[in-house]
Amino acid sequence: MKKSFHIPNSQFLIAVVGGGAAGIMSAIRAAESGAQVTLFEKMPQVGRKLRITGKGRCNLTNAADVPEIVKNIPGNGKFLYSALKNFSSADAVNFFESLGIKTKIERGGRIFPVSDDATEVIDALLKRMAILNVEVKTNSPVTEILTENKKIVGVKVGGKIFHCDAVILATGGASYSATGSTGDGFKFARRLGHTVTEILPALVPLETEEDFVKDLQGLSLRNVRVKLLAEGKKVAEQFGEMLFTHFGVSGPIILTLSRQAAKLLAEKKFVELEINLKPALTPEQLDARILRDFDKFKRKTIKNSLIELLPTKLIPPVLDLSYLDENKKVDEITQAERRRLAEILRGLPLTITKTRPIDEAIVTAGGVSVKEIDPRTMQSKIIDGLFIVGEVADVDGFTGGFNLQAAWAMGNAAGISIT
Repeated sequence: MKKSFHIPNSQFLIAVVGGGAAGIMSAIRAAESGAQVTLFEKMPQVGRKLRITGKGRCNLTNAADVPEIVKNIPGNGKFLYSALKNFSSADAVNFFESLGIKTKIERGGRIFPVSDDATEVIDALLKRMAILNVEVKTNSPVTEILTENKKIVGVKVGGKIFHCDAVILATGGASYSATGSTGDGFKFARRLGHTVTEILPALVPLETEEDFVKDLQGLSLRNVRVKLLAEGKKVAEQFGEMLFTHFGVSGPIILTLSRQAAKLLAEKKFVELEINLKPALTPEQLDARILRDFDKFKRKTIKNSLIELLPTKLIPPVLDLSYLDENKKVDEITQAERRRLAEILRGLPLTITKTRPIDEAIVTAGGVSVKEIDPRTMQSKIIDGLFIVGEVADVDGFTGGFNLQAAWAMGNAAGISIT
């Protein structure tokens, strides 16, 4: 005979499956509405991924307005309009300040706690749940969501059954498995009849075919413009900062482009990047700059003539791609060679072979189809009493606080609607 938890009959019972940002917010909001809430987390602690966001500083949200936030959520941002209208970034700031967390705005509208400490955020959320009598059960993996006649009746946790009136599915995506996000929610959703779209890494570094990137490891480039191309045609571009690694490229603008790159690679497209190292200069201005440096260093080799134009590490690959002997004297460089050098400076090519593994991705692209979720309440259109929030849904955004804002807004929508 199966064991069951003790269930009081006088109150609406909710099981939250997953203790990440969306799960915690939905638990708080549901408890504030009078429900009896139990949160099940399979890891020893809740908020593990929240703990590492913003490099441990916790990028809580972004100061952008709702339309701008939607633009920065390429994975079905429009689906979140209603949720974001009801819980904007300003509402998120007010919520956290009500918990005693003071915030600040940094570059790009990113909002952080003044303390720069994600632990403070998690502690405040845990305190709020304790005040609301949310029961938090860690080391408690849910193994099955139970239904009868397409209606939630409970969850199975180990060998026990927890009877409940509703389930909030908030298990996260498939990235950063060490935090507990191992794709469990996708399996639950499929078993319940939901469609799960293709799962791909997003906000993830990219691997390149070119070996010379190993020699550039650790080199950071600022104020460059990077184009993403598929089969030779431009798909997207970003301006800002990037980083070379031992396997390829990373950094803010690469992570932003990676979602599209992952989809193109999945479609078996030939994917490239072109890096404009001098985007502030027109072709004419760049040529004049090269000529000026050539005149200044006319007695030197071309390798030594570029020391004011490029980082030292970058000179050998740029010359190699320009088919120029690094030991050739500057006064021997032809106009055609100079033109080729300028072309590489304005479009250094890299061939993208694959993304880094999904476990290294910041977020997951893909998930439970939003067509099967009510955007006002986050309730499943297939299973009565099932609510789907956070990264387990097919929603993902760029870096800058947009993914956490989506999680808070979805959790809020589910929590206030569920009773």
